[in-house]
Amino acid sequence: MATDPQQPVESGGYRPASDRLILLVVASYALTFVVFGFLVDSPAEILKGLSAILISRDTLLTDYFGVGGIGAGLVSAGLLTLASCAVYSLSRAKMTGAAVAALFLVLGFGLFGKNLLNVWFIVLGVALYSRFKGQTFATNINTAFFGIALSPIVSEVLFSSLLPFELAIPLGVGTGLLIGFILPAAAAQLFKAHMGFALYNMGFTAGLVGTLVVALYKSYGFVPDPVFIWTSGNDLLLGPFLGVLFASMIVLGVVLDRRALIGFRRLLRESGQSPSDFVAIAGLGATLINMGVSGAIGMAYVLAVGGDLNGPVIGALLSIVGFAAFGKHPFNFVPVMLGVFLGSLAKPWGAADPSILLAALFATNLAPIAGHFGWHWGIVAGFVHSSAALSVGGVHAGLNLYNNGFAAGIVAAILAPVIIAIRAGRDGGDPPPSASAHSPGAAPGAASGRGRSG
Repeated sequence: MATDPQQPVESGGYRPASDRLILLVVASYALTFVVFGFLVDSPAEILKGLSAILISRDTLLTDYFGVGGIGAGLVSAGLLTLASCAVYSLSRAKMTGAAVAALFLVLGFGLFGKNLLNVWFIVLGVALYSRFKGQTFATNINTAFFGIALSPIVSEVLFSSLLPFELAIPLGVGTGLLIGFILPAAAAQLFKAHMGFALYNMGFTAGLVGTLVVALYKSYGFVPDPVFIWTSGNDLLLGPFLGVLFASMIVLGVVLDRRALIGFRRLLRESGQSPSDFVAIAGLGATLINMGVSGAIGMAYVLAVGGDLNGPVIGALLSIVGFAAFGKHPFNFVPVMLGVFLGSLAKPWGAADPSILLAALFATNLAPIAGHFGWHWGIVAGFVHSSAALSVGGVHAGLNLYNNGFAAGIVAAILAPVIIAIRAGRDGGDPPPSASAHSPGAAPGAASGRGRSG
């Protein structure tokens, strides 16, 4: 691995990567989005598109390619992720698998819901919570950047025509700060419900918090209007770009670590139950291979079922890529995708329909169920999720970007105990997995890397 030769070699045979190197790799992929965006559209078109993105309402589904153009969408996501990388660097946060997952979610959802304006009030709210608790911001930084799942609430309040401007600004800013302040404590407690079998714990948390916020606003007559912006017809442009992106991860992994393939095989034996920091387990090289392979499998699924490559779909693919550093690998997430596909066959919608296509990709956060209990239970989890994901969005009015994370948290919280009971009744089974605060880390997204995920 291309690291300091004085660094100790881990027992797995790899040299641990420095935080600086990991952050540089993530920032390089964010910069790639910016560069490709300027190759797609002119600077004038991008500037106009960025302005449109900043003032869009961002409720699910708001494809930034449809709001500001492909170039502006790519540049917006890339710049937001670069800014987030700068925050990680300045806070001296530990670059764990959870941190990699958080930043790739920023990059992915930067294409449909998170932008350079609406995320920072929630991040600042988490910073205020850290100060209140006497902790460094680095302790909760992953929570902050996972927690911007609720950033559409800020945009909704700021730019909805239902509120006068002089009221919208303080209410939007205050709502974002309050959400950020309560997320760390809420996520720490709610992790126990699903015991780490849903990787997007912040999606589960944000769903409940978002439901409460929306209920409060609705009680005062503020009811968000639904949004659906979905682009299509850009597969020939975006497919090769993503293909090169995923291939480069595999090549880079091998270049950085000559034993990366051995580490990758080791990762395939992991259950993925959170916390599963693949960077710590097998090194950066093996993790990058897993990220590239996992992303390629996700894109192959999209193209095989005839789906569109656009902002939301690329965001879903990047969520697979990001969490391939923190719990997902092909052996544990493919059965879940298969379960969602089978669910689409048994219901009156197609596998390429927007909601069910996104469900198949985001349902991979249930990968630990397949990894821990077996592939057949992964199929069951995906099948159940294919219905749950289409039913829970109304309670938070589309203002939680991690709608599938919310649905999967519910599925895992119910299904995992049932599986454990069935296995225990049949043959003694395994003891229930611990959900203590000691196991996943005392705070979501802790700097140790044992935090909860989005």
